[in-house]
Amino acid sequence: MSTLYDQAMEEMITTIHEWFDEQEKRDDLESVVKRTTLQMGIVNDIVLDYKPGRTTVDSLDLGLDDDVKSKQAVAFTEEQVRNEIGPKLVEVVQARLDKLADTPLIDYRFTLRGKFPTTEGKLQLTLLEWINEEKRKQLLERIHTYVDKNLENSTYPTKPLESFFLTRHLLDPKLFPELDVAWILRQYDRIQELNQGRPEALAEHRGDITRALTAWAENQFLPQYFDVQSSAYRTNEYSLKPGVTLQSNIDTQTGQYSDEQGKAQTFGTQPIDLLLYAAVMILRFEPSYSKAQGQTFLELAKQLGSRRAARMMTEGSGTYAKDDIHVKTEEVECKANDVFALMNIHIRKEEAGAYQQALTFIIHLLKQGFPKGYKIKLKSAVKQYLPIKGLAKSDTHRFFANALEYPELHPLLEEYAREAIQEFEFYEDTEGEKSCMPGSYATFGLGLVDERYFPLVEYYMGEVDDEHQLIQDKFIAAFVEKQGVTAQSIPALVASLRRSTDSLKLKIQTELENEEILELLVRQIQELEYYEAEHVLYPIFGKVEKLSMLARKAEGRRKELLLELLQAAGK
Repeated sequence: MSTLYDQAMEEMITTIHEWFDEQEKRDDLESVVKRTTLQMGIVNDIVLDYKPGRTTVDSLDLGLDDDVKSKQAVAFTEEQVRNEIGPKLVEVVQARLDKLADTPLIDYRFTLRGKFPTTEGKLQLTLLEWINEEKRKQLLERIHTYVDKNLENSTYPTKPLESFFLTRHLLDPKLFPELDVAWILRQYDRIQELNQGRPEALAEHRGDITRALTAWAENQFLPQYFDVQSSAYRTNEYSLKPGVTLQSNIDTQTGQYSDEQGKAQTFGTQPIDLLLYAAVMILRFEPSYSKAQGQTFLELAKQLGSRRAARMMTEGSGTYAKDDIHVKTEEVECKANDVFALMNIHIRKEEAGAYQQALTFIIHLLKQGFPKGYKIKLKSAVKQYLPIKGLAKSDTHRFFANALEYPELHPLLEEYAREAIQEFEFYEDTEGEKSCMPGSYATFGLGLVDERYFPLVEYYMGEVDDEHQLIQDKFIAAFVEKQGVTAQSIPALVASLRRSTDSLKLKIQTELENEEILELLVRQIQELEYYEAEHVLYPIFGKVEKLSMLARKAEGRRKELLLELLQAAGK
């Protein structure tokens, strides 16, 4: 066994040295850390994963085969790993760190973690947590200088790279052992304020804030109170530890906990307020598929006794004024909860005025940032749906179909649709093949009734995520049946076909026997890339070979036009 043990040690030590040697060869170290004052070094964490003959050391832990039971030739005892192997590996790493501590390669802190097959199963443990105190002090000074100069006393937008580091540093217990929650949240708010009016950059900054808070919640805060298990889908499942409550924990550590009402978007000074802030950021600004995590954070906060979390789940996040989330008149009552992306609408009088007020209510909230992928819970005596097969028979669908019955509301419905349409968002009450982007029902309904709204259809189709939405096919079929193939409808039809799926088949070749109509189609398709042209032509003609055959049989001007279609498709 001693021979196998010696071989194992030699393999692990050699792999460690190889990793450090490889890193030292990099020629970009100086340039990387010079991008921002908030980065002290490049690497702060490595994982040694011992597998006989294929041991790895990496700064990225993919967690692959962690759940697989080891059947390896060498399996240590836990005692061996902790008392013999671990200290020897730490000695090797520490010797390399001593030489590299002041270089740009090593951050102000460095952690060595290990994974080992043992007789008791796979063992994962932290072997070394090292701090470069000089770099730590220097980084703290730089953080405070940055906050003072670039956030608290500046009116200029900030850089995403700086937000990437700052948002994480502020929650780093090695830098800030005691969290100044109010101060941290003030900096997060300030980053967003300074980047208003720059949508793409603002989204990137918000993403950094949300990811930093989520990592803090999952790795530092929640494990104090919950036993955490990772499910097969790599999501965390939480169960409250026996006898643990937020109240008792905070009473003993940081004084009495107060969960005060506060103003809208105002958070308090306790760590749980960071969790609530994270929940709101996720619910307001992350894509639909992330919303469940925000709701989970609220539920966990509620389990910990947070009265604010309980209120948020019944009344919303507190982001919006009460007059904005609750409107009650003789004709209609509307209530909104952004936490669940839910709008309750009670039509008390079935008339245009009621739907006008409800639409105005929805548009106003969307303009303030209410989740676009919401759902409507409708109380109405009318059950109207769009004449399109395959759409979800949901309350959201029914509300817009009902509103479309009033022609005087059509301009307001267009305003709604243009506000609601957003790629990668979906109505909360649709899924699978019936998933649809916000604004779908209003756009489809308007496109079917009036050519004035064909430009809206074109705009909508330009935003459709055709990898995750199929219902545009259902609309296209209904659109052709209702509006036909005309000079007016062709631009909207082509825009729609660009987002169609291969399962769509249109029977419109008869209409295209009209050479004027065919020429209009040709002119539209010639503006597309060849692969887009081929995609648009497929629902009409099928495979290109069929179009070629039609062209061969055609004569005169029709033949010329069909050949131009083939040319547009790169054939």
